[in-house]
Amino acid sequence: MQDAWKIVYKDIVLRDMVESDIEDDIRWNTEQTEWALWDAPWEMEEALAGFDPAIYRDKERKRISDAAERRASDGFRWEVELDYRDGTHIGSLNTYLIDEDYEWVGREGVNGVFYYALGIEINEPSFWNKGIGKAALCAYIEHHFEHGHFNIALQTWSGNKRMVKCAEHIGFKEVDREIGFRKVRGEVYDGLTFVLDADEFERCR
Repeated sequence: MQDAWKIVYKDIVLRDMVESDIEDDIRWNTEQTEWALWDAPWEMEEALAGFDPAIYRDKERKRISDAAERRASDGFRWEVELDYRDGTHIGSLNTYLIDEDYEWVGREGVNGVFYYALGIEINEPSFWNKGIGKAALCAYIEHHFEHGHFNIALQTWSGNKRMVKCAEHIGFKEVDREIGFRKVRGEVYDGLTFVLDADEFERCR
């Protein structure tokens, strides 16, 4: 039997999703939802209100199976789960494509200049502010580099101070700011796009 795929880096482990992760996801979408205050909160309120655990279980089981088939010929991971070094499942990372105007285009049908935009969720608040996000992003960036993906971006909103600080520490540079992007909890915030500076990333590591 082939060993399970994983990346071990500092205090974190990146790995493929397994069925036991589904119950963690359900808990994070029904009970422990503090993370949603920072991850696109303009979308998450409606998403959490309409969350159906039974439908989610069926969808995720199929997604796990389909992902295994897609990886048969390509080792690149569009999505990975995030564990702390003690095996605690604490979140996930993912990749989507944006075009030269920094607009979302999914994962297919991109022509010309595009970027691999990274997303990260640390769903367990007790693991916030410990440098875990930085370590996880660094490891995931290395995974992209190994597969020839060097145009790396990250998008967030100006109210997510932790994410902005983390991105800048890693070596991301702001390249686009959409003024008045969203209103969150009564305040108006800008939409931000960052692109990775490879030299700064080297120094960060």
